[in-house]
Amino acid sequence: MGLRFRKSFKIAPGIRMNVGKSGVGVSFGGHGLRYSINSSGRRTTTVGIPGSGLSYSTTSGGKSYKSPAYQRRNELARLQREQQKLQELEYARLQVDLYENKLEQIRSIHHECDDPIDWREVLRRQPPFQHGQDGPNTQAARQQLESYQPGLMDRLFNRDEGKLRQLHEEVERAKEQDQQLLNGWSHMHSLAERVLNRDIDAYYQVIQEMAPLDDLVEFGSGFEFGTDNPYEIHVSFDVNPESVIPNKALSLTKTGKLSEKNLTKTAYYDIYQDYVCSCALRIARDMLALLPITHVYVHAYEDRLNPATGHIEKITILSVKYDRLTLSRLNFTQLDPSDALENFLHKMKFKKTQGFEDVGEELN
Repeated sequence: MGLRFRKSFKIAPGIRMNVGKSGVGVSFGGHGLRYSINSSGRRTTTVGIPGSGLSYSTTSGGKSYKSPAYQRRNELARLQREQQKLQELEYARLQVDLYENKLEQIRSIHHECDDPIDWREVLRRQPPFQHGQDGPNTQAARQQLESYQPGLMDRLFNRDEGKLRQLHEEVERAKEQDQQLLNGWSHMHSLAERVLNRDIDAYYQVIQEMAPLDDLVEFGSGFEFGTDNPYEIHVSFDVNPESVIPNKALSLTKTGKLSEKNLTKTAYYDIYQDYVCSCALRIARDMLALLPITHVYVHAYEDRLNPATGHIEKITILSVKYDRLTLSRLNFTQLDPSDALENFLHKMKFKKTQGFEDVGEELN
């Protein structure tokens, strides 16, 4: 049993001072009704029937006792709240990073480009091996076959015949691989010859086989190619602003929470312009990398409602004539894709708060 200490002093009729380990208190009243105030702030009212031994007490204020289990639950709840807050802050940072990365991706579409093809070098390449001779894969497989020496266990359990059959099959597969190598060389040699002879059909074949704009599908659609001049090509594409450009600007508040605000018209159309111009520049770079042409015409289209007819109509919002010499002088990682149009003949009507307008006829 723990040691307890309590002492009471009468300081006035009906008023007593109580001193104990838990603090100092003052009590008022007499038999039947008594009111106590402790230095901890606890207030106790006691009502009883004199001589009966019956009484009723109520307590308010002060520090109440908390069991260890209650304190652990309270601490766990506090930690969970803190963990949830940290997760919310981390989620907010992630969303802002994704938003900023998306904007950077939109404005840097033109940074990437297919590796240029030197068709003259392709034409000069020697075949991987001469027709009628064994190719490199066949030579290796045949060497394995000729050097095979069955061991004692192989001969004892008649496994040498199975091993020899397997090696012969590998030689046949190697012949097929070498034939594919020779066919690939022959195909590229013939294609290079046609491209260098300015065969327009060969241009279309290069575009079909190498699919240079496949990774632009998320930014544009309906790519079409056309030309009747072996020194130039026209590329048309439809823009997809609804699926590309975000509608809301994301940022972090001073406390690290996520803030979402609608993009202003100026901000939205600024991103839209860079998106279209960056796509056009990327298309021009890819075409000049693959084909021995001097000019690329790029035309961008947008589907828009015509209020006079009530129908969705396709309008031309950008038409640019890119040339190889000027493009070769640009620093693509530093330039602004919209400002870069000043280097080329182009048609574009753009207003900061209204976006693109129809430019009418394309450049020819």
